[in-house]
Amino acid sequence: MSLLTIGSVAFDALETPYGKTDKIIGGSCTYIALSAGFFLPKVNVVAVVGDDFPQEYMDTLKSRGINLDGLQIKKGEKSFFWAGKYHNNMNSRDTLVTELNVLADFKPVIPASYQDCDYLMLGNLTPQVQIEAIQGLNKRPKLVVMDTMNFWMDVAMDDLKRVLTMVDVLCINDEEARQLSDQYSLRTAAKLIMAMGPKTLIIKKGEHGALLFQGDRMFYCPALPLEDVFDPTGAGDTFVGGFIGYLAKTDDISFENMRRAIVHGSAMASFCVEKFGTERLFEITEADLAGRVNEFRELASF
Repeated sequence: MSLLTIGSVAFDALETPYGKTDKIIGGSCTYIALSAGFFLPKVNVVAVVGDDFPQEYMDTLKSRGINLDGLQIKKGEKSFFWAGKYHNNMNSRDTLVTELNVLADFKPVIPASYQDCDYLMLGNLTPQVQIEAIQGLNKRPKLVVMDTMNFWMDVAMDDLKRVLTMVDVLCINDEEARQLSDQYSLRTAAKLIMAMGPKTLIIKKGEHGALLFQGDRMFYCPALPLEDVFDPTGAGDTFVGGFIGYLAKTDDISFENMRRAIVHGSAMASFCVEKFGTERLFEITEADLAGRVNEFRELASF
């Protein structure tokens, strides 16, 4: 099954209690594609970078089965750049620098070779770009999954509500679910958000796991307690990339299989935080993933 993901390919500069990096590869699309690519032979990407983005980075992504035919390279412009510093508890961070650069006027252009995608993953971008991406496809995919953030709830709520009517699955964190629904109870919030359009809702709770809602059904996947969390950057995108990658691999969008997909996404995210940036995602083996999924199974079964 073919998967198309649309989001940001960017530079990140990170600082955690364990150390710091200069500019390294980042962006929602990068984490999603690397995670989903663990399950699929190829992941198609639509994104934009400046001509400061090294060919070496592009070659690295291609080596992992990531198709960059839809990667726009803007001459004379700079790539999106984000710098952040995490505090000791790793749950809070300070954004030090945000430079939109090429992302400020990004218009997704979907190549003809991507048009038959079975699964579509919309990474965190402006709701208007997400709408344009969906409208840029000749046919509706089997499943459309979308990520967003509280910033768009503050500045683009009308567009956000419009795109919510066009997607099947929404993936947000608990704070965002409460803001979007104006409800504290996540179960009540889920009902209100699903009434806005998406039939399925995933609420990420960071180190406390993730909740899956569909109709009256609910599933909770705990997060695996880790000895060390080195860098949480990209964990949420890695999670949703693993989720949709597993669904595309199995080509089964039943609620029962989504439960399994949540566990596989959580397992991928648990690897992501063990090193800086995307570094750990390049090292995972099938045996690693099988072992980690089994840890989740032991953790939650009784």
